[in-house]
Amino acid sequence: MIVVVMGVAGSGKTTIGRRLAEALGCPFLEGDALHPAANVEKMSRGIPLTDDDRAPWLAAIRDHILAAIGQKQCLVVACSALKQQYRDFLARGADVSWVYLKGSPELIASRVQHRREHYMKAGMLPSQFADLEEPRDALVVDISPPPEIILDRLLPLLRSRNDSS
Repeated sequence: MIVVVMGVAGSGKTTIGRRLAEALGCPFLEGDALHPAANVEKMSRGIPLTDDDRAPWLAAIRDHILAAIGQKQCLVVACSALKQQYRDFLARGADVSWVYLKGSPELIASRVQHRREHYMKAGMLPSQFADLEEPRDALVVDISPPPEIILDRLLPLLRSRNDSS
């Protein structure tokens, strides 16, 4: 089982992804850790990434997905995957379950404003929402409840979806 937890910055991808991986007994991959240094520097200065900037990052994530499949391992990945073309690229040749963490711009902005250790700042959120193409094939999760409630709701849906595929 390959699960990609997606959404804009501040939607809870890491929090939900880590908890989901633990519940499923899967390794967790923090997609942000695979950004090239140039991308991190650009985002730290408040400059949105382009498709060209994201290409090596997405390729690195895809390599991890394919490696997990090759080793017959499950994997939970946290990755914004904002555009359909990114999701198509990541899923090519892989059976990926998408979990879209959806929340209001106001809620997400308040979360990002309270983060201290992350390079992504609230000023970058408008570009994230502008790039976001909401998925048609994902489990859509409202991010307003606490993480444990989200997980309680998500796990049965995800297991059901994977049992039927």
